[in-house]
Amino acid sequence: MKRFFPKKIRPVQNQFPDPSPEPAEVVDSTAHRLDAPPWVLVREAMGTPREFGHKLRVLLATAKRYGREERVQPRLQRLKDLGHIDVIPTRLQRMVGAIDMMRFFIVPCAADYYDQMGINFRFHTFLRWLDDPASVIDPTGFNSSRDAIIGHVLQVVHANPHYDLQLLDSFDDGLDEMERQTLAVIDGTHPRAESIKAIVEDNDYHQRLLGYIRRYREDPYTPPPLRANIDERFEDVERTFGNVHGAMRYFATMPNTVAGALWHLRHVNRFVPPPPAAYEATAAE
Repeated sequence: MKRFFPKKIRPVQNQFPDPSPEPAEVVDSTAHRLDAPPWVLVREAMGTPREFGHKLRVLLATAKRYGREERVQPRLQRLKDLGHIDVIPTRLQRMVGAIDMMRFFIVPCAADYYDQMGINFRFHTFLRWLDDPASVIDPTGFNSSRDAIIGHVLQVVHANPHYDLQLLDSFDDGLDEMERQTLAVIDGTHPRAESIKAIVEDNDYHQRLLGYIRRYREDPYTPPPLRANIDERFEDVERTFGNVHGAMRYFATMPNTVAGALWHLRHVNRFVPPPPAAYEATAAE
């Protein structure tokens, strides 16, 4: 059984210098997430009863948006118009592709990372749910609100944040708000600053994230900061699912019938990168 506290901390890969011209003074290099007792983390992640009640209402509102293609399609079309994607998979293809993204990339890659950190993955996922329930139920993000996506990016040390910044481009003010809220977490003025810091295990994460957001806004093709455990084991899945363009192309290769989808989920048990020719097929829009 994993410990709540790490025995050895492995540094997260930092490919870029600290972007802040006035870095905040660091009093303790150990993240609060790594040395606070579990009950303290639970209390801080949950917030006050009033705050947690609001989180549950947002969760219900997010759940109600599921399956409403009239909300999803304009966002997909905007991403296509911006050049972030070149194909729009069908709803069924996105559902099957999202399951593959979860079982081949998000879950095993995160479990490996937290295992290296000595952090109990299940407890950490529970803390994430307490901090922002709506952010953990939508792997693709297309049914989520702008702030749910931002909350997810702020609370999770990402394997690759490129996908999420592209996703925020589906909102007119998505990147503006992402930068504003990241700054607010850094300076402590964000309304969820305390609960976010109860979850994030890396003190430097938000500074690195801020730097990447600013570079991305100048050049969407700037190399993203990758998490330390992104190595040859996760190279192919990260290249596919770490950006919206690759993910949507993969989704477009998924079966487009219920029978085909069930067969795929039953029999395909490992990630197989589609051949380049498969990406040339265009899904029905």
